[in-house]
Amino acid sequence: MFSLTVLYEHPTDPAAFDRYYNEVHTPLVQKIKGLKGLSVIRFKPGPHGEKPPYYLMAVLHADSAEAFNAAMSSPEGRAASADVANFAANKVIMIPGDEMYIDL
Repeated sequence: MFSLTVLYEHPTDPAAFDRYYNEVHTPLVQKIKGLKGLSVIRFKPGPHGEKPPYYLMAVLHADSAEAFNAAMSSPEGRAASADVANFAANKVIMIPGDEMYIDL
């Protein structure tokens, strides 16, 4: 399975970021045909209370890199990509890769 990991740095207004991400951006992503899923992790402080290096991680899943690229080239994919600039004023890091899941 192919995945694109998106790391968002800490926003200046976390409540506004969360509201926009949940109410506007995620529904745009959900409209993209060809994606298999979306995982979202909101990081918490470490065991000693240290601030995590990133605020949120989103992982988009697709069957293959080709399927992902086709999905993101659609009007819905382009709209979701363009929307990132509307709420993520800080740096966003995108890391593509092949995902392997191992049951423990």
